[in-house]
Amino acid sequence: MTDAPPPHDPADDVLGKVGERLRHLRTSRGATLADLAHATGISKSTLSRLESGQRRPSLELLLPIARAHRVPLDELVGAPPVGDPRIRPVPVRRNGMTVLPLTQQPGGLQAYKMIIPPRGEPDPRTHTGYEWLYVLSGRLRLVLADHDVVLAPGEAAEFDTRLPHWFGPAGDEPVEVLSLFGKQGEQIHMRTRRKG
Repeated sequence: MTDAPPPHDPADDVLGKVGERLRHLRTSRGATLADLAHATGISKSTLSRLESGQRRPSLELLLPIARAHRVPLDELVGAPPVGDPRIRPVPVRRNGMTVLPLTQQPGGLQAYKMIIPPRGEPDPRTHTGYEWLYVLSGRLRLVLADHDVVLAPGEAAEFDTRLPHWFGPAGDEPVEVLSLFGKQGEQIHMRTRRKG
């Protein structure tokens, strides 16, 4: 019976290249192991073993080295660059509304910008979830169970979507809202003015 080799850990590939980076960084700056030992408080032998790959790098060793070289820790470990964080929402037409998805990950909390044109009479519906609405421009009418309220720009409402609800413009002009929607149901909280 033979022992199976341990599964490959991708972290080993990243950590295996740290020594080369440390040596390159130090020599490109004209520093000796003694100089770096003095600046970091780490012994020359430990620094030498880190650079040769004989010692596994740890956060406790890499942080003082990064400080001494005045570089981010990511540069020492070769972390991949962070991608462009901007999202480029593609508008979707849904029930006469223009909906721009603002989250890219499926599941969990979802964010949307909605532009809602004037539409017919309220037709409250229910579904599982919890919603938070924030009015960007225009006036939003929210019919929620026994509540009938109008929200102005800068006002927000949050509610359990298992309650019968409907929202749309409070007049003849479109309304723009931000919506956060999640599957978790919670108690209703509202900060609005009553329609009047």
